[in-house]
Amino acid sequence: MRPLRTRLAGALLSVLALTLTTTACGGPSGTGSDTGSGTAADGAAGSSRDPRSGSPVSDRLEPLADTPSPELPVTVRSADGRKVTVERADRLVPLSGSLGEIVFTLGLGDRVVARDVTATFEEASELPVVTRGHDVSAESVLSMRPDLVIAEATTGPAEAMDQIRAAGIRVLVVEAATGLDDVGPRIRAVADALGVPDAGRELTTRSEQRIDAVTESAPDENPRPRVAFLYLRGSASVYLIGGRGSGATSLIEAAGAVDAGAESGLEKDFTAITSEALVKAAPDAILVMAKGLESVGGVDGLAEIPGVAQTPAGMDRRVVSVEDGVLLNYGPRTDQVLTSVVEQLYDTDMDGTA
Repeated sequence: MRPLRTRLAGALLSVLALTLTTTACGGPSGTGSDTGSGTAADGAAGSSRDPRSGSPVSDRLEPLADTPSPELPVTVRSADGRKVTVERADRLVPLSGSLGEIVFTLGLGDRVVARDVTATFEEASELPVVTRGHDVSAESVLSMRPDLVIAEATTGPAEAMDQIRAAGIRVLVVEAATGLDDVGPRIRAVADALGVPDAGRELTTRSEQRIDAVTESAPDENPRPRVAFLYLRGSASVYLIGGRGSGATSLIEAAGAVDAGAESGLEKDFTAITSEALVKAAPDAILVMAKGLESVGGVDGLAEIPGVAQTPAGMDRRVVSVEDGVLLNYGPRTDQVLTSVVEQLYDTDMDGTA
């Protein structure tokens, strides 16, 4: 399965012809990107649920209490099938925000010398940006003189990655995150390559236990609420509904809900929104990225998308919004993401109070 940006590519192609004119004309400031830490725009006045009312995901990470010391060299198997021998880990360049988050939370953030634009947490804010959502510039990466580059399985273009390897730089490729089950394997893959396997096991245990605790505390409603994951970029007139493989299913199910798009029979990862598709999905709530919601004008603008107002979610204005940079990261902060989803979905605090 593929990460969000890659899974969106096929769906975007199907609507590209309709979006070129709108994209050229621009849109709301700060929109049109998959990245960013903006919050939902105003527009929920008078609604029964405010998508900003859930516990926020912290902009600061929580590194392990004890800073580990890498024991190198180590040889590990990269997700692309190559064997990678890591001899030094003094200068690290993670090519996604999710991978950067893992490195920092392991306690090795002081070794990171550059970041991807999707690294939106506070500790990385002063680092130079060398990639933008898998659009890798080999020259920018090589200028940082890294000992190790850590990439997603779909990081590209391939020519840029080959150029980095040809310069003698070690490149570790990590399988992309598609669900909650990927949290532990990704943490351990990074930790093993950095020579801190014990720290990897500790962080995996901590992360999985926290996710389990939130999952077990989620309300058990019968019938379970139906949640549709919508990908929105109003500045480009891109409105998609997630189906099987969108990456949101396991998060929705962990919150005690049903993925309405997948359950309604949408086999593609993402499908252009139609009134018919929304009526068939019949979501009780809508899950969105914060900047996507902002790009359509908040909850009021979301309700104007054809078909939304006719769904139970649209009529109740029941919207769950989480920051773009963490919603589907499936990493050390996923328990916070899940907590925010649960609190917004059920209009309750996790301590059980309404």
